[in-house]
This record gives sequence, C-alpha cells and structure tokens, in this order.
Amino acid sequence: MTTDIERYAGAIAYANSGDIVEDSKRIINSAQGAARTAVNVTLVARNWLLGRRIAEEELKGAGRADYGLEVIKRLSQQLTIEYKNGFDRSNLYHYFRFYKEYPEIVDAARRQSGGLLSWTHYRVLLGVHDREARAWYEREALRGAWAVKTL
Repeated sequence: MTTDIERYAGAIAYANSGDIVEDSKRIINSAQGAARTAVNVTLVARNWLLGRRIAEEELKGAGRADYGLEVIKRLSQQLTIEYKNGFDRSNLYHYFRFYKEYPEIVDAARRQSGGLLSWTHYRVLLGVHDREARAWYEREALRGAWAVKTL
C-alpha cells in the first residue's frame, strides 16, 4: 500500500548526481512545479464544480435566464460574505459558462494526465465564441505549453 508521502514524492524529481547543491535545486524546483500543478488542477475542478452546481440550480427555474441571474446574484452575496474575494457575480458567471462549455472536462482530466490548462487559460478561451476555434486554441495551448500571454 502506497502512502500519501510516497505518492507525492514520486512526482518530485530525485537523483543523486554527487552534487548536493544541484540535486537540492532540482528537488526544490520539481516540488514547486508539482505544487503549482496540484493547485491548478484543484482550482479548475473547484470552478467547474461550482459551475455545475449553478447549472443544476438554474434547471429548477426551467432554464429561465432571469432565474439563473438571480441564483448567481444571491450566491455571490452569500459567498462574498463568507470568503471575501473570488466569488463576485462575474466570476460565478464564468464558472457557470465554464461548466456549460466544457461539460466533461473533469472526467476527461481524470483519464489523461496533463490534460488541463490553468484557470486563466480557460478564462481566455471562454472569450472565443466559435467552438471550433476555441478547441483549436485549447489543443495548441496544451501541445505547445503556451503561456496565457501567448494564448
């Protein structure tokens, strides 16, 4: 049985090259990269799940746009009281759109490693309204490891 520490340590580059300074730098840099990846995956999943939950609530209003906007408005007010930043109406609407535009991204990410861009990448992609163009940019950004500025 693998422990959590063994699983996480496996994601960090380790080699004994005989140079303790260079080996230590490699471990630190690799650990920082693994931490960024873990945070990003969690953030994308959180935002997608929030969007999914908003979409489920919107269905109670039989798809009425005014009901959906009211749901987002009320939710934003309550989450902002609790968490302060990150849950204004604009962000919640982006989470909702993210779920709508990428309905299977969480399942797809589970099946493939490294198949997620950052949340900021997805925010930029949501601004591309042509689905084929968006899919092309997404594939290229993943394939080329594009920075957000490149995208």
